[in-house]
This record gives sequence, structure tokens and C-alpha cells, in this order.
Amino acid sequence: MKYRIVAACAAASLAATALLTGCGSSDGDGGDGPAASGPVSLTYWAWAPGLDKVADIWNKGEGKKAGIKVTVKKQASGDDLVTKIITAAKAHKAPDLVQAEYQALPTLVSNDVLADISKEAGDVEDRFAEGVWQQATVGSAALYALPQDSGPLMFYYRKDLFEKYGLSVPATWDEFAATARALKSKAPDKALTTFSSNDSGLFAGLAQQAGAKWWTTVDDEWKVAIDDPATRKVASFWGGLVKEGAIDNQPMYTPAWNKALNTGKQIAWVSAVWAPGTLTTAAPDTAGKWAMAPLPQWTAGENVTGSWGGSSTAVTNDSQHKEAAATFAKWLNTDPTALAALVKESGIYPAATAAQTGGALAKPPAYFANQPDFYTEAAKIAKGTAPAAWGPNVNVAYSSFKDNFAKAAKNRSDFAPALTAMQDATLADLKKQGFGVSE
Repeated sequence: MKYRIVAACAAASLAATALLTGCGSSDGDGGDGPAASGPVSLTYWAWAPGLDKVADIWNKGEGKKAGIKVTVKKQASGDDLVTKIITAAKAHKAPDLVQAEYQALPTLVSNDVLADISKEAGDVEDRFAEGVWQQATVGSAALYALPQDSGPLMFYYRKDLFEKYGLSVPATWDEFAATARALKSKAPDKALTTFSSNDSGLFAGLAQQAGAKWWTTVDDEWKVAIDDPATRKVASFWGGLVKEGAIDNQPMYTPAWNKALNTGKQIAWVSAVWAPGTLTTAAPDTAGKWAMAPLPQWTAGENVTGSWGGSSTAVTNDSQHKEAAATFAKWLNTDPTALAALVKESGIYPAATAAQTGGALAKPPAYFANQPDFYTEAAKIAKGTAPAAWGPNVNVAYSSFKDNFAKAAKNRSDFAPALTAMQDATLADLKKQGFGVSE
């Protein structure tokens, strides 16, 4: 998703503390009045379906005991919510809680929207994979949200067609490339998969797996490392396969892509744990013919994956009841009853490791009924989620990716210039916004 920076901290040299804790006043007049004035009422802006039903469980149980009532107000996701929450915060009228995708956290922090809840909720760190927790801290000692759901990457393939063409499931990226070439040799009209210039989030996850950290802070400045060795390796790998015609070069999430999956013209897909839902719609005729495996590794024997998607529950600086809001956020994302309800009502893959198997996830997705250990294997993969390093202008980087990689993929040309253009655009925008930048 793309995110706009509606208001950036425009100091020429941004102090590290301001960078990670915000640059405005935190004594707003939002919230529901003094905490001592009776039962606490909290407002939660979110887009995930069914969160109001999960909040009702809280309100009738733990919330009633604690005197804390939560009201969910449904919002649009992505740009719309980020813009709306920043605008509300500038007027000191932000809600108590907000659902925020991990990529948006640095933007919200830079605009002084989110509160540090490390004292109230930092004691649950061990409930989450290290790489997922790190995204909620924005790489600092603070804690700006609690992980809610995650999207670890994995490999999906047509089991029947792999058997038909004598292909083995690739354990490494070298094997992945060899598999793509072998399929082309045996069935020239088919492709293992495609490189999609529409999906910057997937590319970011693949770069994370390779060890990339696109945004980091150095003293009082941001450092951008999109055009780094790890990402260059990923870009070169996929660009090479596109250039030689070993894989397709068309974007995903189009009628043509759906048809390619549904007819077996493409027989594999690198995607996240939520892929079964997409496949159900995109390739309904192939249900039960797919299988899931770990993402191919750069080094044989490792268990490292990236992530594509995922969101968190954050408390705002405007809330007059930060402790109560943090208490609800902890319950929502760590309590077994709440997590089971999130899976059932919201259809998420929980970030809390204890909830990734058994219970509501005891059975595989209906589309993968032939793979009963789907979620058991997914949980093992998720443990190896590499940390992601997001910055305050993810929207600019993602937009540049789509523009430059689309041209390179269409022309089957070298991906390196596209990556350099992505780096340059992101760096230039940070400077334009007034952030301190380390070259």
C-alpha cells in the first residue's frame, strides 16, 4: 500500500529522539476526559472485518471487569486511513487506538501520532517472532504498536503439474531458477511464475529475506539503502529470469494472471500465508491441486523468510487513557480467546506465535484441504521472519518501484537501473520533506 506524508518533521537535522518519538506536542485535548471520571470509553479506528465482534467479547468480559469499553469505528485502509489519522492528530482529535500496517508506523511516528507503550505492553515481546516485533518498535527502544497479524512469505505450487513434468520443489533460489528453466524446456507454453511490477510489497519481502534493511537511522539522520548488495542480488536474480524468458513478466492481480493460474499456464506463486484466499477467487477450478512449501533459501538449510503485509494495534498520543488502551491492545493480540476470535471473525493470520497452530487454525484452509499440516508448516516458516526496516516515505519508494520496474520488466531489460532510480527517488523525497539524511 502507498502512504502519504501529510506532515513531516521539517527540521534540517532531525534529532534521534524526535525522529522516533515524534516532533509535535503530545498534550492534546482528544480522548474521553480524565481517567478518574468513571468507566473508560475507547475508540478504535480499524478496517479489518469483524473487529467489532471481537471488541464485543472484550466489552462483555475482561472489559466489563476493568471498566473499559471499546467501540470500533470502521475505516478505509491504506492511504486513506493514514491521511485521516494524521489530520485528526494535528487537530488533537485522534482516536485512542488505530489499526496500522507495519509500513505506516514510521510515518505515523514521525508525525507524532503514536504513543510509546513500552512500559504498558513491552512485557509481551516473547509472544512474537523477533522480526515481527522489531517492526513495531521502528528499530528503537520504544514500542509504538503491538503486532496483530503477519504475512510470512512461502512457496505455492501445483503439485499435480510438478509431478507431471518431473519437477522437484526448490529448496534454494538456484533450484528455483533451474526449475523455471526445466519447465520451459518441457512445456514452452507454460511458466513457473511471473515477476510482477505491481507488487512492491512482495519485492520488499524478498529483499528482507536476503538481508536488506532499506531504512535505518544513523545518529540523527535517516539512511536509505534500497540499492544495497542484498536487494541488488534479488533484483538481478528476478531480472535475469525475466530477461531470458524463463518466467513471465506480466503483473499479478489481473484477469490474465487469474486465468494463467486457473488454467495451469503458471504453476507456482511466491506469496504470503494469506494466499489461499486469493487463490480461491483467482483459480477456483484448481482447488485441492496446490501445495505450500517454505520459501526457497539463498543458503541451503536456512529458514529465513520475508513478509508481505500485516498490521498492528497502536495507541495514539491523543488518548487520555493510554494505559487502558494498551491493556486492550495486549488482550486483543495475546489473549487466546481474542486471538481465536480474530482468526474466526477477521480471517487474519495472527502475529502471536502461540495462535499460529491449533484452535481456529487446526484445520487447513479449505482450498488446501489436501495439506492438513498447512498451518503447522506455516508456523515453522513464520518463526524465521527476517526483520523489516521501514521509513517515513514508503509510498515514494513503492511508487518508484512500480514505475521503473514496470518498464524494465516489460522490456526484459536489466533491473539494476530501476533499483538505482528507486533509491534516488526515495532519498530525494526525504531531503525534500526536511528529514536529516545520511548519505
